[in-house]
Amino acid sequence: MRISVTIFLTDETVTPVRLAQELEARRFSGLYLPEHTHIPVDRTTPYPAGGDLPREYGRTLDPFVALAQAAAVTQRLALGTGITLVAQHDPIDLAKQIASLDHLSGGRFTLGLGYGWNVEEAADHGVTWRTRRELVRDRMALMRALWSEEPTAYEGEFGAVRASFAHPKPVQKPRGPVVGPRTLVGGAAGPKLFAHIAEYADGWLPIGGRGLSEALPVLRSVWADAGRDPAALQVVPYAVRPTPGKLAHYADLGIEEVVVQLPPAREAEVLRALDAYGPLLPDSAPQQ
Repeated sequence: MRISVTIFLTDETVTPVRLAQELEARRFSGLYLPEHTHIPVDRTTPYPAGGDLPREYGRTLDPFVALAQAAAVTQRLALGTGITLVAQHDPIDLAKQIASLDHLSGGRFTLGLGYGWNVEEAADHGVTWRTRRELVRDRMALMRALWSEEPTAYEGEFGAVRASFAHPKPVQKPRGPVVGPRTLVGGAAGPKLFAHIAEYADGWLPIGGRGLSEALPVLRSVWADAGRDPAALQVVPYAVRPTPGKLAHYADLGIEEVVVQLPPAREAEVLRALDAYGPLLPDSAPQQ
């Protein structure tokens, strides 16, 4: 099983360069970074985990800038977002960022995307909350048009783009309906989420990994009904607090990658956490 990590990198934590170097040297598979552009002080949306919103949410580095640094100092380490708030981006600009990072990293990028939880943050980006999932679906279709090998126009409910020359292209080749980098959708299990995963993604990024025994058969049924290859579905439990028993359970479910949570801390504390996770790693380096 591949073991990747996620962390809230901020202006107060270990740097992307040092973390990426340590992860590659220690044989971790990948680095996934979250995204928050800002956290409005006047916020009524409750923190999903309960209690006060942790300090790091309002201090996160831009994930694409941080991952570009990580890409520049590594050769093998996979790079991903967990998650990109697609609704909060101009899709033409975002398509260029994603394709550039995938190109410069040699095809190592995974687009973890989601719909967000912070109503006030999204509102400042002009997002209407009740239609955000449809907006994300539309923007993904627009980006796929820009990533297509031939100039392709797109006109959707929320946006449009003319047939255009748009390079670089993502390194990763099309997989069924998926054009662009490896794409995983985050969110709670449900009919709409699973339908969107089957329509335009490679799989699911379930936070915490709870309830997979019940949810996976449902997702696999939706996936098969959409005509997708059963062997191609990827499920990657995200922000997991791992134990050997939990990882064994995931392996029994056919899961091949898990993303474990690191503390949003300075270098010494993060390295101690990596030391603690070391015994969970496979004996040999994962292959890309």
